[in-house]
Amino acid sequence: MCSWRVLRTIRKAEYAELIALFFLQGAALGMWFVPLSRVLDAHGLRAIKPFAFAATALAAFVSPLIFGAMADRHASPIKVLRGLSLATAAAMALATTSIRFGWNPWLVLALIQLHALCSSPTFSIASTIIFARLADTRKEFGPIRAMATLGWMSGCWLVSALGADASTIAGYSGAIMWALAGGYTFFLPELETPKSAEHLSWHERLGLDALTLLKDPNHRVVFITCALFNIPLSGFYPCAPPHLRALGLVHTSAWMTLGQVTEIIAMFSLGGLLLRWRLKWIIACGLSFGVLRFALSAMNGKLWVLTGVLLHGCSFTLVLISAQIYLEQRVDSTWRARAQALLTLMTSGVGNLLGYLGTGWWFSACTGTPGTQWSLFWGGLAAAVGVVMAYFLTAYRGIGSGFLRAKEKSQVT
Repeated sequence: MCSWRVLRTIRKAEYAELIALFFLQGAALGMWFVPLSRVLDAHGLRAIKPFAFAATALAAFVSPLIFGAMADRHASPIKVLRGLSLATAAAMALATTSIRFGWNPWLVLALIQLHALCSSPTFSIASTIIFARLADTRKEFGPIRAMATLGWMSGCWLVSALGADASTIAGYSGAIMWALAGGYTFFLPELETPKSAEHLSWHERLGLDALTLLKDPNHRVVFITCALFNIPLSGFYPCAPPHLRALGLVHTSAWMTLGQVTEIIAMFSLGGLLLRWRLKWIIACGLSFGVLRFALSAMNGKLWVLTGVLLHGCSFTLVLISAQIYLEQRVDSTWRARAQALLTLMTSGVGNLLGYLGTGWWFSACTGTPGTQWSLFWGGLAAAVGVVMAYFLTAYRGIGSGFLRAKEKSQVT
């Protein structure tokens, strides 16, 4: 009994460490991305806004795979995350300074891109660290991942509490948070350092060998589904707030957090679902919520749109977080960081870039002299998610009812 209590205490301490890691990262990310639009507007940089937000998508094509390969083969993931967090803090401080003092817009954009290159791999590497320390990822990852969402919300609340929604104080505060996240890694126990790989090709050093994961039919379907799902998803945050304002709801940032509240609830519920349902039906359920979310918004009424916002968290979690857990369970541990990095490339890179371009074009097509045809806009996004769901249901061929690594003899989902 005594040894059981000691073990339980140790596990609680480990959970606290992992929760703090995700919380700090979520807060740092939220303190940059949420106020960035207003900060750029307030400093006369409205013209570079599309490029500033596209910087993250461009970085996701390169940075996650390179640093994912490094974490798998060359250095402890803890050390990689530490270096990236401190580099992100420095890059964010530089970018914020350039905005504050009115440097050349192209230099501002270059520093924002540098920040994106540093920050883009951090979440996938943090996930890798956490997966490596969990006894049962199905049960434990969802609640811990929810702390990143809570951190994001807390970071946004702190920015508002400081009155910095349109101020460079938000950027400097985010830089401090990244420095704290980097410093915190010194208190985390080191993971086993990967064996030195002296005879790697440049293809392997750049992490491009992760693309071989796409040869597995089930892996390929999951990666493609997540990328396609992110295309209509990219239209949610830019377009839902103006729709809410058009319906007479002033405090749009507060209303938008409804989606994050349900995201946290869904993450706490995910462990139980993974034990009872096949992965195919969990992701299909998330895609169904995505269709319903946009279809409700197409009804063009306050209650309908708010209900759609509410369903966002369920849809996001059941598709994208389930995909993260799928990779952890189905891909060999020596590929862990590269698999998560490839998912980041497919979602934040391919999905977001096509999403920013595609939903931006669709929004312009639905906007004319009388205003935006919201029913048409959201209806089109609902149809797009419906097509993604049809693709997934017909293409995914998971076998069995278990949820274990493919190399094991047990049946797999």
